[in-house]
Amino acid sequence: MAWSLYEDKLFEQALVVFPEETPNRWEMIARGVPGKSAAEVWQHYEDLVHDVMEIDCGRVKLPSYKEGGTGEWGGYEPSGTISTQASSGLKAKVDAERRKGIPWTEEEHRLFLVGLQRYGKGDWRSISRNAVVSRTPTQVASHAQKYFLRLNSSAKKEKKRSSIHDVAAPDPGPSGLAHYSNWAGPSPDPLT
Repeated sequence: MAWSLYEDKLFEQALVVFPEETPNRWEMIARGVPGKSAAEVWQHYEDLVHDVMEIDCGRVKLPSYKEGGTGEWGGYEPSGTISTQASSGLKAKVDAERRKGIPWTEEEHRLFLVGLQRYGKGDWRSISRNAVVSRTPTQVASHAQKYFLRLNSSAKKEKKRSSIHDVAAPDPGPSGLAHYSNWAGPSPDPLT
């Protein structure tokens, strides 16, 4: 059965919250993806690992994305992706978007904080790859710089307008997901 973009996003976030050494990892991840069993979650992970290996080995050619296309992605095209045959007009459009920047969402900031707790200050590549997958390591580093400047200046009790950097890290609670905004939370286990 196909996974929706929403289910994939919940799955990716659960992989960050429950790293490999987590006991009962697949059951915990399945609780965060409504309608999916631990076996389905594990198989989805294995399929993704296989796909990544195929791409890394060069056996799978990456698709060429075209402006306004409605191909395999249903109109959605990953940001920053440009086909090798892209016109200079499209490249200029993407460069302009890159220059102006796209503000971080509250959800991305929360994932940044989870990644910061897990990987520590300075490991922007790991945070980008494993926590805030929608941002590059450079974007994560820039966001961190602004976050820490805001954190240090707030100690001086200066009056400032509210910012995304004011959002605190979620309290993982006993399940690891109890206070995480996108998680359905643990479902009652009928076997216990």
